Amino acid sequence: MATYRQVGRLLGISARLSSLLAGSRCQSAGLHWPSHTTGVSNRWPQNPLWVVPGRTMFVQTQDTPNPNSMKFLPGRTVLEMGTMNFAGPRDAFCSPLARQLFRIDGVKSVFLGPDFITITKADANMEWKVIKPDVYAAIMDFFASGLPIVNEDSKPSADTAPSDDDDEVVAMIKELLDTRIRPTVQEDGGDVLYRGFEDGIVKLKLQGSCTSCPSSIITLKNGIQNMLQFYVPEVESVEQVKDEEAEEAAQV
Repeated sequence: MATYRQVGRLLGISARLSSLLAGSRCQSAGLHWPSHTTGVSNRWPQNPLWVVPGRTMFVQTQDTPNPNSMKFLPGRTVLEMGTMNFAGPRDAFCSPLARQLFRIDGVKSVFLGPDFITITKADANMEWKVIKPDVYAAIMDFFASGLPIVNEDSKPSADTAPSDDDDEVVAMIKELLDTRIRPTVQEDGGDVLYRGFEDGIVKLKLQGSCTSCPSSIITLKNGIQNMLQFYVPEVESVEQVKDEEAEEAAQV
């Protein structure tokens, strides 16, 4: 059960974070910590709007640290809360939008965020200009159809929110992940989920553009781990947790 001491410590962390982030911006291998007063980061140049005659929807694209992943911003809400990751077509049974995107040749995975869709291509040699037009069309056609993004019985992941069952250390880890780290990672087209804390090790799962990003390990160690260790002395290290299917694919 959360204690008054825990709440006070969390408030102290938020105050120190605000002071630190207001004075400078911390950057590490693709993980850039924006000021808390800035709602939208402009560090990634946005490509021109994609406009199709006769349509009223505008879709923007945004590069990510992963050259095989790209963010598509439809200018509308994608998920009301949380995020959803679809590593392959068989995982997309609960999302009509993801199923439609997987029909496009070259799409390896689909990640849904609050206001963006991250597409990861299967072939690093395939140029984005080959895939982009089909993705644009699929997104615009889907939103025009009025179908739900995900089925009603499906719930996006939001596991970093502190709960009454968490002890003081876990609550602080989740607080940092949920309020500072995840929003920054989502700006890069990905997400990081809490998967446990044991013997000083924080276990995290990377999603979206972070899954196959060349700098993902550096991001974990130099970005996330350093921040958690600075504010939570009980944290000794951070490790990435992968799905069994992802591990099998990496070994092939």
